[in-house]
Amino acid sequence: MISGLFCLCDWPKKYFHILLEFLNRQITIVGNYFIMQEYIVVEQSLGLQGTADLVGAKNAVLVIMTSLLLTAGKSTLTNVPASNDVFNMILLLEALGAQVLFNEDEHTLIVDTVSVNKWHVSPDIMKKMRASVLAMGPLLARFGHAELAVPGGCLLGARPIDYHLKNFEKMGVSIAMVGDELHTSCSQLSARRIVLEYPSVGATENIMMAATLAQGTTTIINAALEPEVFDLIEVLQKMGAHITVNAPATIIIEGVQELHPISHAIIPDRLEAGTLLIATAVTGGKIVLPQARADHLDLVLYKLDEMGHSIDIGQNNVGITLRATQAPKAVSFKTTPYPGFPTDLQAPMMVAQCLAEGTSVIEETVFENRLLHVSELQKMGAIIGVKDNKATVKGVGQLLSSAVAATDIRASCALVLAGMAAHGGTTMMSNTHHFKRGYEALDIKLNTLGARIRFVEE
Repeated sequence: MISGLFCLCDWPKKYFHILLEFLNRQITIVGNYFIMQEYIVVEQSLGLQGTADLVGAKNAVLVIMTSLLLTAGKSTLTNVPASNDVFNMILLLEALGAQVLFNEDEHTLIVDTVSVNKWHVSPDIMKKMRASVLAMGPLLARFGHAELAVPGGCLLGARPIDYHLKNFEKMGVSIAMVGDELHTSCSQLSARRIVLEYPSVGATENIMMAATLAQGTTTIINAALEPEVFDLIEVLQKMGAHITVNAPATIIIEGVQELHPISHAIIPDRLEAGTLLIATAVTGGKIVLPQARADHLDLVLYKLDEMGHSIDIGQNNVGITLRATQAPKAVSFKTTPYPGFPTDLQAPMMVAQCLAEGTSVIEETVFENRLLHVSELQKMGAIIGVKDNKATVKGVGQLLSSAVAATDIRASCALVLAGMAAHGGTTMMSNTHHFKRGYEALDIKLNTLGARIRFVEE
């Protein structure tokens, strides 16, 4: 963290790129000076009530935006969330030559890829989000080249891109490290039978996009089959790709000569839906989510029901209503790839267990560093023991307000939820950029339901 005030006029021009990174981290400028720190302030907000609409899934829209690089023309995406990661992906597309128009109010994104003529993604963009690596497959398929730095994002552990690189090599791609960048190239992508050691969502998506324009038939064994992957498959099929999904966990792609621009509505964000449901459970309220897909949240709904919360599901599995119990029971769960319990809801669900009667055991099997929020919850009075990838949570009945720091997107949300249930003043959360990366104005949506959340700068 940087402290003190610096006058802009004293800075050499070569340092102004640092200013841009500061702005990305929510450092603001007033007059000629920096104000160095932003917080989310949360007051106790019990009994959330109301109806909430969902935006498009962040984990679907980012990869679908990169898939447009496979085409040459104007595509339109609707239900696009105005999150920081979406704005970063817009920067990536524009840097490659695309023309992008984003109507934030209407959640409509128009991307014209006719003028895309570059395949180098700057390290500044790559280090802001891991999803930027998903440009590799489309760039290799369209141009035979892709130059990218190792991607950044949340502090969730190694999250290696080995699954991407090893299988691209099998498809005929040459890979070299040049400084801090990966330079990849191929004369022609070759279809292959690909076996993934782990059903990585990113690797499945990257390989599948590349394979759409490869010669022959590519088969991905042990593929990820998250709802967001199926949304990408639907987009690629609209473009003209030949893709089928077989049991067990197999995706077959027959390469075609070219793909075409499309129009597509992004699926509702199941993780935003899960977050709002858990927020309501934590605060003891009632919520209606008209667009939520219950079949995308089966295990989450099962666990909330097991805790004692009342859940109603609409026709054709669309629409969810939750009425929170005032005496929640602790439940144990383990994160696994879909259709298991999503790792992205582990941190918020841990908050719910802190406030439940009994003891729960939470096992994180997807990301090795996705228990960093434990120490922050302990500051708020949570009783949590951690051994390896397991957290044992003893319900305490109530949490206490505190100063905390977010370590990743989902941890930031969990800490806000904990602050909504906490007693004894206000909770202040730093590292707010994580919250803005993953959600479009979630604070405003929660405030509409009765929460008291605001951003402040000091």
